[in-house]
Amino acid sequence: MINMAKVGIVVGSLRAGSFSRKIAHNVTNLFPADCTTEMIEVGNLPLYREEYDDNPPAEYTAFRAKIKACDAILFVTPEYNRSIPGVLKNALDVASRPYGQSVWAGKPAGIISQSIGGLGGFGSNHHLRQVLTFLDMPTLQQPEVYISNSSSLFDEKGQITNQDTVKYLQSFVEAFVAHIKRYELDTVPV
Repeated sequence: MINMAKVGIVVGSLRAGSFSRKIAHNVTNLFPADCTTEMIEVGNLPLYREEYDDNPPAEYTAFRAKIKACDAILFVTPEYNRSIPGVLKNALDVASRPYGQSVWAGKPAGIISQSIGGLGGFGSNHHLRQVLTFLDMPTLQQPEVYISNSSSLFDEKGQITNQDTVKYLQSFVEAFVAHIKRYELDTVPV
């Protein structure tokens, strides 16, 4: 088992005032001292196409290296049309290729979805789970996090003001860290 887990955080939104990004920044403060977090940007990745497998753009190489260096990945995403945003799907595709060389494989994953409506990104959360299953990413099943009415969560500095939401996110982070450690214990060679 590693002494300090590095958790990459992938946000599925590019908007400057993104609620997903604000949630991600709030969540970074909830991880214990034996975890480090790194926000991994996805907006600069050219759209995936198979021709890039043999000659990848520099952005692909850098992104894949960042994912590979992480012990686990936390996805924080909005919902677009009952699914995941295209920019997130592109990032998943980029780091899963060339075929047989996915850097996602085996990394424990967690998902936080949000929406400004009442469903909390349920559709995006479950579509993302489907993709992560194929990518061989053991995904934390409980607690599930669907944050609804996200536009009303923050103060002017981007901090979550609802303490029940903070407590719930803290319980999610604790479960996610336990998931990471449990998975690492299960994969240590004997």
